[in-house]
Amino acid sequence: MKAVNVKQPGGTEQLQVKEFPKLVPKQGEILIKVSAAAVNRTDIVNREGKSGYNTNPILGIEVAGEVVDSDPDANIEKGTRVMGLVNGGAYAEYAVMPADRAMIIPDNLSFEEAAAIPEVFLTAYQTLFWLGELTDEDTVLIHAGGSGVGTAAIQLAKQLTKAKIITTAGSAEKLDFCRSLGADVCINYKEESFPEEVLKATNDQGADLILDFIGASYWEKNLQSIRTDGRWILIGVLGGTEIEKVNLMHLMLKRVQLKGTLLTPRSDAYKQQLTQDFSRKVLPLIKENKVKPIIDKVFKLEDVQEAHRHMEENKNIGKIILRINEEG
Repeated sequence: MKAVNVKQPGGTEQLQVKEFPKLVPKQGEILIKVSAAAVNRTDIVNREGKSGYNTNPILGIEVAGEVVDSDPDANIEKGTRVMGLVNGGAYAEYAVMPADRAMIIPDNLSFEEAAAIPEVFLTAYQTLFWLGELTDEDTVLIHAGGSGVGTAAIQLAKQLTKAKIITTAGSAEKLDFCRSLGADVCINYKEESFPEEVLKATNDQGADLILDFIGASYWEKNLQSIRTDGRWILIGVLGGTEIEKVNLMHLMLKRVQLKGTLLTPRSDAYKQQLTQDFSRKVLPLIKENKVKPIIDKVFKLEDVQEAHRHMEENKNIGKIILRINEEG
């Protein structure tokens, strides 16, 4: 089977498509003929050799396709259209997945649309509700509103709660799109001071919950933007990992709950429980077109280098998809 791996840690030029042995499902697994996979920030980190937790030689963590083989214990019929998280190996013509983590693709979704769901929607759901405990009375600040997780989080907050949604992005185009998904207050971080705008929108109280993809460069601004007893979920570190001269008393005085999270290195059991909870609460909304995957651009598997460069340029609104198998 064709698949993508990394020749050696580095830039996009290190990505290559090569032949790998076809996979055989182990106990409790299904074998999927992959029609589409998606590009994620964690794939770039893995390509650069910085993650420390991915041992699969094939990149990629989410797929959509058709079940072509399974372990007898898997209890999913051949021919079933499924999507979900894999433990690496998504950028390939075939991938294996624990059967209890597979989600049946709603009939109204294409494979490409389905591939745009697992990682970003599960991350958004986890951070908003499992970790962030978002309620109807809250105000949530969602950074990187035009990203895959950002577009998912705006929709989930809008459809599952009555919370006030504030988001940041770096262009009018991205902000207009965020508004169309349900964001109440949209802030251009390149032209405005987002802490000032957040305080203005919350009667100087600050946000109850912050979903932070940026990290170090937003540390002080997030502290200004969060209310006393607020919850702050750190999902990414696009703005750096190290903060100089941090005064922890500022965190303590506001009694801020700061949680860091990564979904990819979580246990199989955790991913199973999260997937099942998400499936109960959100898949019905997807079937009714109340929540939708957002696709920015689709690339062929052979154009994987270009797909990674597109993500690194940070111009995308929504997900970047790799089309693997044309048929199916």
